[in-house]
Amino acid sequence: MVQIVPAILAITAEEIAQKILKAKDITTEVQVDIVDGSFAGPATWPYTHQEVTTTTILPPFSQSELMNIELDVMVDDPERTLSTWMNMGARRIVFHLESTLHMKDILDTLRTEYGYEKGFMSSSLSVGIAVNIETRLELLEPYLDSIDYVQFMGIKRIGVQGQPFAKEVLSKIELFRKKHSDVPIQVDGAVSLETAPALLRLGVQRLIVGSALFSSSDIEQTYTQFTSLALQNGIHET
Repeated sequence: MVQIVPAILAITAEEIAQKILKAKDITTEVQVDIVDGSFAGPATWPYTHQEVTTTTILPPFSQSELMNIELDVMVDDPERTLSTWMNMGARRIVFHLESTLHMKDILDTLRTEYGYEKGFMSSSLSVGIAVNIETRLELLEPYLDSIDYVQFMGIKRIGVQGQPFAKEVLSKIELFRKKHSDVPIQVDGAVSLETAPALLRLGVQRLIVGSALFSSSDIEQTYTQFTSLALQNGIHET
């Protein structure tokens, strides 16, 4: 089943809370971008208002108990603040391969300190790795047995909504899918009503949609259009 997931890029906790409430009318899934202004920019909450440490940050998710939150962690060396993100109570979390030299350590820590195992705690936590347009696919190989999904970036400048779609991602997904047909794929960046059909025909299971939804004059109608495209173009199991 294809899922359409609103992507929230916000500079304040209040803005995140408002967008979550808006998304509650159309879905139970949202992705919240965490951008440090260094690995990607400009910075988003919480980096816009306070120094991020490994102490718990009160997430602006309390009013949305029925929502499944995914964190897209676009920060340098996320292993240093791993406990911060884990304490937010997200159901899904994605780390960018280019942001760290210690991805294995992150995955090991998730297993030893948080009980995460691929395919074992999927109802509580799913972990993914994101890759940029220029990143070689073979760099993913050491981690595929330890993660639940891969996120392909559909733009060249990550962390900024409204960027043009990078068509190179289509061939990248096609190559990956031929080798790893069992690994779920989601795409984030420049996912629109125009770009979605090609992604869906390649077997993408989750479309992460930002400005195409939140800049729409009628978010519910636009969401319905995306779901219709998923029914028409998505690959469905029989």
